[in-house]
Amino acid sequence: MENIIGIFVNYIIPASILLGVIIFVHELGHFIVAKLAGVRVLKFSLGFGPKIFGKKIGDTEYLLSLLPLGGYVKPLGEAPDDPVEEKDKPYALNNQSKSKRFAVLFAGSCFNLIFATIVFACIYMVGTPMLIPRVGQVLDDSPAKHAGIKEGDTIEYVNGKKIELWTELIEVVENSNGEKLTIQVRRNDSTFTADLTPQLVPAKNILGENIETYRIGIASSSSKDSFIIKKYNPAVALWMGIKDTSKWSKLTLMGLGMLIKNPVERRQDIGGPILIGKLAGDFARVGLASFTLLMAMISVNIGILNLLPIPILDGGHILFLCIEAVKGSPVNIRKIEIAQQVGLALLLMLMAFVFYNDITRFIPG
Repeated sequence: MENIIGIFVNYIIPASILLGVIIFVHELGHFIVAKLAGVRVLKFSLGFGPKIFGKKIGDTEYLLSLLPLGGYVKPLGEAPDDPVEEKDKPYALNNQSKSKRFAVLFAGSCFNLIFATIVFACIYMVGTPMLIPRVGQVLDDSPAKHAGIKEGDTIEYVNGKKIELWTELIEVVENSNGEKLTIQVRRNDSTFTADLTPQLVPAKNILGENIETYRIGIASSSSKDSFIIKKYNPAVALWMGIKDTSKWSKLTLMGLGMLIKNPVERRQDIGGPILIGKLAGDFARVGLASFTLLMAMISVNIGILNLLPIPILDGGHILFLCIEAVKGSPVNIRKIEIAQQVGLALLLMLMAFVFYNDITRFIPG
């Protein structure tokens, strides 16, 4: 019994909060833009399936449904062939201009990306622990070793540029193109200057791919005094949030491309609700900043993946809208239905696959 309570408190609740917020943001995007476009929204649901709770306010019924892995907004005239009374046609989605329909379809993912940007920016404004450029280890026969750098040294300047964070040092070295660097090092109460040339070495990127990059042969210190709480003003934090959202969007697409290219080798990179629950619980125990950071990253994932041109996803509806714009008439409703059935089958197969992956990942065979 204690184990069940522990799983519920430590994993199910954090995962429900994380996914609930992300889904709410996504559906809120569709809802707000639909309202702004003059479209009548009939239902706004968090979750699918049987209704747990519902309340109608104005034209819209707000629902909390049993299955938490998703949500939906149902506008009037959602499908091209939905019957709409003549007096209600001005408020039907299928009677709006292509630009308005595109805006409604795109809004969910757009809100996910905006939400992620705001979360990243807030984390940078509140402050997050970051490593300073203090040396924890020096590799033998490395440029740093030959330059006289030792464990405990702190690198303060590179080519006259002030270095405050370990990530800044890594960026300068990786972008050096192997050219000589002049560094200023602090050791206890004294400083000295040394020249060194980064070496091109094998490494792995964040996606686990084998790459080559420039290194000087040092590792960061992990001592408590090697961390600082770095805060940024709102303008800088917002810009960094935009960059982080762009970075995670790119990584999502790159990861998807690698999965399509090597599905067998990369299948363990796919995770479903069980993995999300595990991550949500682990990140929540670390702290609120870690939990919200995970929420922002998953929000980017959901925002990007929803735009894929797969029938039943927002991207599939956008694809049909683009075809309609090119050919000058709506896509045949029967073809749309067939495509959506195929898309649903693919998604169900993918869900079964990720559940299998999650089970084999956490439950030894």
